[in-house]
Formats: sequence, structure tokens, C-alpha cells
Amino acid sequence: MTALEHGDTGVTSDAPISPPSHPQGPGGVLAKPYRALSIGIVSVVLLIAFEATAVGTAMPVAARELDGVSLYAFAFSGYFTTSLFGMVLSGQWADRRGPLGPLATGIGLFAAGLLLSGTAGAMWLFIAGRAVQGLGGGLVIVALYVIVSRAYPEHLRPSIMAAFAASWVVPSVVGPLVSGTVTEHLGWRWVFVGIPILVVAPLALALPAIRRTASGPVDPAAPVAAFDRRRIRLALGISLGAGLLQYAGQDLRWLSLLPAVLGAAVLVPAVLGLLPKGTYRAARGLPSVVLLRGVAAGSFIAAESFVPLMLVTQRGLSPTMAGLSLAVGGATWALGSYMQSRPRMEPYRGRLVAFGMVLVAASIATAPTVLIASVPVWIVGVAWGFGCFGMGMVIASTSVLLLRLSPPADAGSNSAALQISDGLSNVLLLAVGGAAFAALGGGTVGAAHGASDVSASHPGAFVAVFLPMAAVALAGAWIGTRLKERTDTERTV
Repeated sequence: MTALEHGDTGVTSDAPISPPSHPQGPGGVLAKPYRALSIGIVSVVLLIAFEATAVGTAMPVAARELDGVSLYAFAFSGYFTTSLFGMVLSGQWADRRGPLGPLATGIGLFAAGLLLSGTAGAMWLFIAGRAVQGLGGGLVIVALYVIVSRAYPEHLRPSIMAAFAASWVVPSVVGPLVSGTVTEHLGWRWVFVGIPILVVAPLALALPAIRRTASGPVDPAAPVAAFDRRRIRLALGISLGAGLLQYAGQDLRWLSLLPAVLGAAVLVPAVLGLLPKGTYRAARGLPSVVLLRGVAAGSFIAAESFVPLMLVTQRGLSPTMAGLSLAVGGATWALGSYMQSRPRMEPYRGRLVAFGMVLVAASIATAPTVLIASVPVWIVGVAWGFGCFGMGMVIASTSVLLLRLSPPADAGSNSAALQISDGLSNVLLLAVGGAAFAALGGGTVGAAHGASDVSASHPGAFVAVFLPMAAVALAGAWIGTRLKERTDTERTV
């Protein structure tokens, strides 16, 4: 029985969960017992971050040269749908055999997908490469969480999560610039083909340390359980359902209702079967941690996706300036993650998370004020800086709380649930926001089926995106008050 099946809290209530024993050693995550491991896994996150920012810059040029602009969105959805399956598979694999296998396999698939996309001669091959890359990415992200759970004592986990967040700061600024320069002077293919070469060094550094500290099952003497075929089927259901919903979201026609209904029919039971019991009603403990992760990530990313578009179409900024308006967010996100990692903040983690979600809600609600001509555009940059600060506290804290509430043997499955909540909420809230935007005169972004010109977007269409997402984020502040499990005394009252 996994922790997902223990009840509303996700863990047994008769005994506290204690982290595995580790040599304490002096210092923090860069102390001698952890130095090679920390540098190795943070380097892996750094390269993933660089890929995410660099490939996004090269993607439009690739789609145009491959005559695949009408299929542009599927280059993103192909990655997403396969990554959801990879997350569940990685959780199963890591719980039974240890995280080394899924991490090494995931990095290999990630690199192979980049190479396939970078050498593709047709758009369908490019999309296939993105799907392979997504499967690898799903395997890697969950395996990293399991490594943190097994290799680091509880008091160091906030620090390594803060290091993960800090790894996104430089790529968020440098990635688009480097990718744009390479694309312009050498061609878009070099962006895809060049990144796998950079994987070799961190992999060589991290794998020996992982083999020494976190390989194999938690209890080597116990028989290795078989893969849970039911959960694998549910994972396939999530990927299929999400893919159908994304396909339907590409076109607001009556015909699109059919794949949308089929997608929802497949997706809903699969989600209920893979997330902790009680997640949908914000039950205390682990279910609320998983739900909050989705609410925070989905509302913020859905709103952020429309910020550059709003600044370009409504205030006349260039795409470069619109993108730079959000650049400060990388630094403040890392600062928020660092803030939650301080030992003196530990007793106030619940309040920290709730405050972070209030900042997120306020930043989203403030962004559309630039639709008023008298409001300076720098207001968006300031607001988004505060929102990213809140997100840094919330995202890192949910990761720390999940590992604390997960027995070591279930860290993989629970980490997969957290990532599923994160990724799935992104696509669902983006779909809802995009539909509202298009329905209220915002136009559609893309070339398929005669997309309208987004330069003619009605200002009210942006308001219809930002204000509902602010309300979702504000609901996250309430969920943040339910992250702590109820005590035995509270249960009897």
C-alpha cells in the first residue's frame, strides 16, 4: 500500500514520519559528504532550465523552416503529455529500484529527443523528438525529488530546493539571448543539437554520488514489488486525456467539443486515481500540499503567459522589452526560495506559504492595470517581481512539505503526484484562460484555421484572464492554512 492510499492525510496517523538517517557532517549542501552530489544534481537542473528558455526562443524559427507553423502548439503539448506519463513511471521505478535508473534513463531520453528534433527534416519528426524529450524530462524531475528525499537530512532539504530555484536565474536571462544569437548566426538546429553535449559533465559528477548515497530500494532485504499496472494505466489515461483537451483547445469550433468531452472522460478518473485521496476537497496534510502546488503553478503560469502579449498589443512594447519586463522575476523567485530555506522560518512555514499566495494573487490582479494608459508599464515588472517572490516561497515549501509527509518508500509516487498536479493545472488553466480570452475578443494565437490578429485584442479579454487567475491564487492562500496535519487531539474534538 502506498502513501496515496493511507487516507485523507496521505500518511499513517499512528506514527510520525522520520527521515532516513544521514551523516550530519559540518556545513550545508556543499559540505564534503554532499558536495559532489549537490553540484551534480544542481547542474542537471541548470541544464534543464537552460533548455527550457533556449528552445522556446528557437522554436518559432524551427516551425517556420519545417513548414509546421500550424502544428506549432503540438511541439509543446507533445512534451507535456509524455512527461506526465514519465512522472508516474519514474515514481514507480524509483520506489522499487531506486532513483538512479530513472534519472540516467531520463537524461538519455532527454538528450535523444533534442537530437531527434534538431536533425528533423519534417515537423512530425520534430514533434516526435519533443515527445521523447518530455518522457525523459518526466523521469528526471521525479527522480531528483527522490534523490533529495534519500540523500539529504530533513534540515538540508530546504537549502537544496533553494539551490534548484536559483539554478533558473541565469538561464532565464541568458538562455533567450544565447539561443537567439545561435539561431541567427548558426541556425536553430544547433540550439537543439548543442545542449546534449553539456549533459555529460554533470552526469559524470552526479552518478557516482547517487550510486553511493541513494541507489537501490529503501530496504534492500525486502522483496522488490512489481510495478503497479493500474497506476501505469491511469498515467496513460492522464496523458491521453490531456492530449485530447489540448487538441480541442487549439480551435474554438463546435466540432472540438467531441475531443474535449472524450479527454475529460478519460482524464478525470485517472487524476482521481493518481492524486492523494481528498486532494479535490483540500483535505489536511499531503492532499492540500499537492493541491496547492497545482493551484499556485497553474494560476501564475496561465497569467504570465498573457503578460508579454498584453504589453505588446496594448502598450506598444517590442517583444524584447515585453520579455525583459519579467526578467526580474527570476531573481526574486530565487530570493523567495532562499527565504523559506532559513532555519528560523521553519516554525512559520504555513504562514509563509499563505503570505506567498497573497502576493501571487496581488501581482496577477495588478498586471491588467497597465490597460489604463496613464499607468506606467514598469508597474508590471514590479508586480511580477513580488509575485515571483511569493512563488519562490510556495513552490519550494510544497516540495519540502511533500518529502516530510512521505515515507521514504513512497517518495517517488508522492513526488509524481506533486508534479502531475503542477503540470496538469498548467494546461487546464491555460486552456480556460485562452478560451475566455478568445471568446471576449482577444483573438487566437496561432496559424491554424484562420487565426485572428491578436493586435486587435479587446482590453477586456485580458481582464477576463487575469482576474479569475487572481481569484484562483487567492483560494490558494486558504489552502495554505491546511498543509499541517491534524493532531490526535484535534481529531477527537
